[in-house]
Amino acid sequence: MLGWLRLRERAMTRLLGRFVRTESPSFDKTAVDRFARMVASEWKRRGATVKLLRQRERGDHVRAEWRPHANSTDGQILVLGHLDTVYDTGTLARMPFRVARGRAWGPGTFDMKGGLVIALYAVDALAAAGRLPEKRIVFLWTADEEIGSESSRGVIEREAKRSEAVLVLEPASGLDGRVKTSRKGVGEIELIVTGRAAHAGLNPEDGINAIEEIALQIARISRWNQPQRGINVNAGVIEGGTRTNVIAERARTLVDLRAAHAGDMRALERKFRALRPFLAGARLQVLGGFNRPPLERKMSAALYAKARALANEMGVTLGETFVGGGSDGNFTAALGVPTLDGMGAVGEGAHSPRENIVVRALPERAALVAGLLANL
Repeated sequence: MLGWLRLRERAMTRLLGRFVRTESPSFDKTAVDRFARMVASEWKRRGATVKLLRQRERGDHVRAEWRPHANSTDGQILVLGHLDTVYDTGTLARMPFRVARGRAWGPGTFDMKGGLVIALYAVDALAAAGRLPEKRIVFLWTADEEIGSESSRGVIEREAKRSEAVLVLEPASGLDGRVKTSRKGVGEIELIVTGRAAHAGLNPEDGINAIEEIALQIARISRWNQPQRGINVNAGVIEGGTRTNVIAERARTLVDLRAAHAGDMRALERKFRALRPFLAGARLQVLGGFNRPPLERKMSAALYAKARALANEMGVTLGETFVGGGSDGNFTAALGVPTLDGMGAVGEGAHSPRENIVVRALPERAALVAGLLANL
């Protein structure tokens, strides 16, 4: 299959160019829907049963079911990814798709339109080789992963519960193409303080300074960081007050949360819920929490071992890594479904003007995905 795919490297790159030139920013439903129809068309050409899962506010999701054997009843494998990108409509004008020095450049090449191309050609390679999987394969391409997966999480979890394994075609880690066998859980907490306004010069003693309270809270929660355990707490946004001569009545901060283990995630949430004000009379409100549980390595280990063995057959060394960012694979692993992430394109510069993929790695990744689908 790898040899067959290498002969189609140019075709894979041309399809990637079509995908990248069809912009699909998360918040532009019309644009994401246009791209969803393009992706759906490619799957229909390959004989998949395709359904657009319509959404009112976000883009439509694409579900493509491929049953190589008409009477297949031997279970399901889920292949997961997303259609949306972080780039606003019009980004192509200053960041056009181009191929140079063995790389393909452009918005969404790496995260993760390269992965969408890899999935299509993995199916092509399986069909060409006559290595048709016994199980049905469901390819689920969602429209809002980059903004939290609010409209897609339920769909992802329903499909995962029907599946024996999940392959996530998010980008690989590093130019050596490491897969992601563990990810931190991710969340956001909002702390809101209400104090009491007063004149800063005439009667400051009558006021309760919400900015001071929020500063004390930030100092307290910053001590909860334990990088060695994979626990990170970062106050990334702070707002408060109106004028320098007014004791601030209100202040807020948004805090990014990361935890490598489910137990630490729950403990951190409990600590936030137990927060109380330092200043007499101040009121503290705590909102939010974790929205993606951790993907722990125990949920990826067996799949990684299979993938590494297949890569060895191709003469490719397949490493693994632990990353701090979350993906939709966090949801599936938390349900107890074996999940292997980072199976997509090899490249660098995600979410930046330097985003690109290594073109010669496209056939390798497609062959690896195909091999896993044939052997699971």
